[in-house]
Parts: sequence; C-alpha cells; structure tokens
Amino acid sequence: MNQNNRKIYNPVQKDYVTFLKTSAETKGEYTLVEVELANGGGVGLHYHKTYSEKFDCLEGEVQIALGKEIHTLKPGESATATPNVNHLFRNRSGKPCKFRVELRPASKGFEQSLQIGYGLANDGLVKSNGFPKDKLALAWLFDISESNLPGWMSIFEFILRRQSKKARKKGIDKMLVEKYVRF
Repeated sequence: MNQNNRKIYNPVQKDYVTFLKTSAETKGEYTLVEVELANGGGVGLHYHKTYSEKFDCLEGEVQIALGKEIHTLKPGESATATPNVNHLFRNRSGKPCKFRVELRPASKGFEQSLQIGYGLANDGLVKSNGFPKDKLALAWLFDISESNLPGWMSIFEFILRRQSKKARKKGIDKMLVEKYVRF
C-alpha cells in the first residue's frame, strides 16, 4: 500500500502520522509509525501495561520523559518506554521534528485509536485540546489504545473504562471503526 494512503493529519495538533507497519502486516510482532510533530505538540504523561514504545529521532529534537528523566533526542538517538513506565513525548524545540515509534508487541487498538482520533479532528468533532467532544468516544479510544493514567489521575480510569463499556453497548465503537479505520 502507498504510504501516502497511510498518512493521517490532525488539524488541531498540526501533526502527521504515517503507518509504516501495522499489526496485521507483522503478524502482531510490532506496529511502526512515523510522526511529524509540530512545535508545542506532544502527548501527556501515561503508561501502557502490554507494550513498549521505542522512540527514534529522525529530524529535529523530541523530548521523551521516562519516569522522572527527560531525554532530548536528536537524529540517530532513541529511548524506550517499557511496559508500566510513565512516559510522554513532546516537541519544545521551536520547529517541527520527525521520529519513529515502534510498539512491541503490536497494538491494533493503538492503530485504530490514532485513525479515529485524527478522523474526528478532521471532522471538527474534537475540543481545542484534541480530545473528542463525545465523552463515550473519548473513553472508548482511551481504552482501545491501552493507555493508563499515572498516580492520582488513575482514579479517572475506572470512569473511563465504564464509559467505554457504555460506548460498546451503544455501538459507538463499530460506528467509529466503520467510518474512520482505513487500514
């Protein structure tokens, strides 16, 4: 498949993600995406229980927090967030950056959550912070991406997981997949 067909854009966050290898293509071994992150962009502190994320800087600088340490990666440098390690990534360099993220093992839910989240953003269905306006859609996307909130924020996970079940009962999950998941 042509990589341009696998490049998605988020007009709120002003970043691109290109899917280089999907779970289906690697038989679940890994997911590989390339991110073009605008200055000021990034994802807040979170962790995953079931997969690691390896960040490889290609252009510019990207900051990766692993636990309490912040690593500023330059081209050719990498950092890995292993399962259960709090991490974030962000661009504070003043210009765009490009990096790859490899998830091991692959996560189909992560792949779907990106496509759906960016699709909602393109359709004007997200808030200024990039979160879906529909609380059930937000909860379900959080759930399928296998994200977890650290520390005191974890108290919200119970609510999100419950709301995710409600989204499934209402068929919101199927509707979002049908509308936005292309590969």
